[in-house]
Amino acid sequence: MAAPAAPPRHRGAVGPRGNSREFAVLEVVGALTGSPWIYAMVAVSVLFDVFVPVLPSGVLVITAATAAAAGSGAAVAGEVPARVPDILFLTLSAATASVLGDMAAYRLAWRGGERLDRAIARSRRLRVAQERLGAALARGGGALVVLARFAPAGRSVVSLGAGAARRRVRDFLPWSALAGISWAVYSVALGYFGAQWLGATWLATGVSVLALFGAGSGAALLMRRQPAS
Repeated sequence: MAAPAAPPRHRGAVGPRGNSREFAVLEVVGALTGSPWIYAMVAVSVLFDVFVPVLPSGVLVITAATAAAAGSGAAVAGEVPARVPDILFLTLSAATASVLGDMAAYRLAWRGGERLDRAIARSRRLRVAQERLGAALARGGGALVVLARFAPAGRSVVSLGAGAARRRVRDFLPWSALAGISWAVYSVALGYFGAQWLGATWLATGVSVLALFGAGSGAALLMRRQPAS
């Protein structure tokens, strides 16, 4: 009697021995991304990178989104557990932490007093950013705040500059919120759709991270071209 035919395998599915590389990212970081703690880790990283810009918050968001894409596709195929990061919660965590971090830096600079004022006066970068931000907000536009969210250390410079210049919260907060949402959506989309197009491999994650850095370089270039007054 002939053996029953094996069920068809879904493209990119992971076999029993895990011999496919399609879900390589999920296999490596599955213990982390499959836990609710991933949202806390993303939030903490994004919150504090306004003070420590070297924190890999963008890389963490992209990796979690890549794992979410891999897990979602595999769960549909019945290959792996469906316990993966939720894209909406991941985006909300990153965006909310971004705004809270901006406001923390803003308040800290607001209360910094003369010592911070002297530090800004000695730093050409902070001084120019403060002037440009003031001019942008005075014109009723805060595109500079959004651009700064993507530029390396730009978020720190703009948030501290806004607080030191005593800019009104109602002028700064809406643009900070728009910047946080834009950055979070862009970062999550890079990880998620990168995995959809290239597979949930480290290559997809690397390409997505390069795209994030590319956006940062472009934002930094545009910020330098902004008139100071």
